[in-house]
Amino acid sequence: MRLLVVRHAIAVPHGTPGVADQDRPLTPEGEAKFQEAARGLARIVDAPDALLTSPWLRARQTAAIAADAWDGPQPKLTPALASGSFDEQARVLDEFPRDATVAIFGHEPWVSELVARLVGTRASDRLTFKKGGAALVEVPGRLAEGGSLVWYLPPKLLRRLA
Repeated sequence: MRLLVVRHAIAVPHGTPGVADQDRPLTPEGEAKFQEAARGLARIVDAPDALLTSPWLRARQTAAIAADAWDGPQPKLTPALASGSFDEQARVLDEFPRDATVAIFGHEPWVSELVARLVGTRASDRLTFKKGGAALVEVPGRLAEGGSLVWYLPPKLLRRLA
């Protein structure tokens, strides 16, 4: 499987009065910047077979922007992406065929922990995703068996690719 891992774009700050963490929306700047980054993603990755997103608002909005850029499949809410449980994430992702391309949209620190585990690095050495950043990992078998990092791009470079 080709696993595209994307962190949500810039959202209103954590702790914003009256806004629960799971309900934090993207800021206008976050939307605009990720629209451009999503065009860059669409230039380097064909439309995925599936888009899975955390049910939290900022991830859903980010996934919807990417879906529009690919003119591809609509995002599917995936509660396992709103947690750091590798086992839950693996149960969902291992259901896809080995030749599938799957894009997932989630949150820090879980997206970087997932990529670190897949490529066999220690958590303290993990790749920290900037908001709107992405990585592509080739996973030849089950997630627990790991994979190889193809690329890791911050949002600024994705925007340049647009």
